[in-house]
Amino acid sequence: MMKKSKNKKVLVLSMLLVILFGSCSEDVLQEQPRSIFTPEFFQTEQGVEGGITSLYERLRYIYGNGYYYAGVQSGTDESTYGANVNNDSKNADLSGVGNLSSTQNPYGAIWSVFPSINTANGIIENAEEVGTISDELVAEARFFRGFYYSLLVKNFGGVPLDLGAGELQFNRSTARTSVRNTVPEVYTKAIFPDLIRAVEDLPETSRLTGTANKTLARLTLSKAYLTYAWWLENPKNIPTYPETTRTDPDGHDAQYYYQKAYDVAVDGIELSPGSVGLLEYYYDVHSGENERNKEWLLYADHTEFSSLFNGAAVNGWGSGGSPGNFAPWFATWNYTEIRSSEDPSEWQPVVTVGREAVQKYGRPWTGVATTQETIINTFANKSTDSRYDGTFTTIYRGNWNRNNISSDVLYNANFLPITMEDPALTFLDNNPGNISYPEGGGLSNVGGGIIPDRADWVVAPQGISRYMYPGLWKLGPHRTDNGQTLGQANVTYTRPFPVAKFSELYFVAAEAAVKGANTEAGKTARELINVIRGRAGKWRYSNNQQEEKIEDYSDELIANTPAVITIDYILDERTREYYGEGIRWYDLTRTQKWEERARTYTIAGSDKGDHTPMTINRDIQPFHYLRPIPQGQLDGMEMTEAEKAAYQNPGYN
Repeated sequence: MMKKSKNKKVLVLSMLLVILFGSCSEDVLQEQPRSIFTPEFFQTEQGVEGGITSLYERLRYIYGNGYYYAGVQSGTDESTYGANVNNDSKNADLSGVGNLSSTQNPYGAIWSVFPSINTANGIIENAEEVGTISDELVAEARFFRGFYYSLLVKNFGGVPLDLGAGELQFNRSTARTSVRNTVPEVYTKAIFPDLIRAVEDLPETSRLTGTANKTLARLTLSKAYLTYAWWLENPKNIPTYPETTRTDPDGHDAQYYYQKAYDVAVDGIELSPGSVGLLEYYYDVHSGENERNKEWLLYADHTEFSSLFNGAAVNGWGSGGSPGNFAPWFATWNYTEIRSSEDPSEWQPVVTVGREAVQKYGRPWTGVATTQETIINTFANKSTDSRYDGTFTTIYRGNWNRNNISSDVLYNANFLPITMEDPALTFLDNNPGNISYPEGGGLSNVGGGIIPDRADWVVAPQGISRYMYPGLWKLGPHRTDNGQTLGQANVTYTRPFPVAKFSELYFVAAEAAVKGANTEAGKTARELINVIRGRAGKWRYSNNQQEEKIEDYSDELIANTPAVITIDYILDERTREYYGEGIRWYDLTRTQKWEERARTYTIAGSDKGDHTPMTINRDIQPFHYLRPIPQGQLDGMEMTEAEKAAYQNPGYN
């Protein structure tokens, strides 16, 4: 469905029964609810437009789904499971506390894109008969078919191109059997042809805010080339499935595809119109006041103005479920347990920081925790690189007046006074060495430490635990209707969830260059990475200090970039740029660095007051590089048990 928002045309999507209302005009067009897409439906202009809309709507069942998010964040060098233990997070952690299997499987949202692929098949197959559908609109279907197949192959290996009616053909009836194609077949028959055609036919400028354009197609194609090149090279001999030789049907080697990745990514940088590109400040990329900006090329969209258009309730209590955006809940610890005293001499605890619908807070589920290595090592530069401040909430400030507590002053650490918006608890940048932690929760109720003469409770980076860790500011809620209250803090978030950003073009080209692609003048790996690092050195606002900060450390950051860029350095930079966005597992498995970089991590325990770091070992096996196919999918197939076992990825039977 389309509607006007803030005087801009914005793509907003909603599900009604199992089909959507859709239109490519500014006006709302309501179609009859349907239980299936039929061939006749796709032979109408409204049918094609409704099908296109559904392809965007499918994004919400993946990006913003908290259980999927827990399954892709946990188990990486960025994150592990939190104290409010979620089985998806534990199972994916591979640290002996869960069991990743076909039945304990948070990746069903990925496998469930096949109906959307079939919708794309129907659109592509029937659009020409309609006669009024532009090549640009059909290219959106081609883009999504390539995009969704890319997602499938990265998770599961080879997947079926024939859904029952022939390869890449619209299937008109339920199919109960399936044959998996090999990885090279999926890339060369589906992904590359569709995305190449999408680059050719999509418009330079999106027809609506948030719809696909040439730049998005180039980014997706360049990432596909890059991923396939790594797959062909296979430096650590990771197995694939269905078993096949690591050869390209067209006779090209890995180096050919690294070069293609570089060339297409550079085209994306050089040929993009002014309507897309890098923002000047990293802070603005994620600020809720700057949503749907030119750097976000694709996102799962939401709105606070209508429950129907949002896909989930925008008021009241949200239970957590797709198509709502509830993934950031998992990355939020329960800061609402912080306590201060209303009495300056006798501890009379009250809630200091209430659950609030603002980016720095939001609804806490404590399901995915940040590793200490991420905070201490990856984000070692917290003073001049703006990405730490623009990623995390590290200072939790009093908001008790908005929580029906009328006191002008509360008394916090050392019985020192704090007023509204003063820091109540701070995650320090470094360990000063003089923190006194209590046993258990202590007066703060959360195990916050004390430093003499400081009014805020404190936690050092070495004290981060499964119970408490810096929040994920960049994906936190943003609403315009809070007024002087805590707002709608318990519903799913009404913000878009990021899927693809313009900045990734620089990383794809740099990674391909490191892998041997011939580079253009001014676009070596180091020069490309320095565009990103230069932007990271520019400040206009300090998120955690809540004050203007006009500083430019670009020259310093650029000067400190290593002369020789390595894959490990690119992976470090990618975490600094994209921490917590659900893409880390894909980075680590593409480069086959997963076991090397994530086999151990450090964090304190799940209890209040536990600030003792522990080193945890993970058992990451080569077969884990593919995800298990959901058991429910196998159970629905009319195949023998032996055939089902052969269909499943090895290691998960």
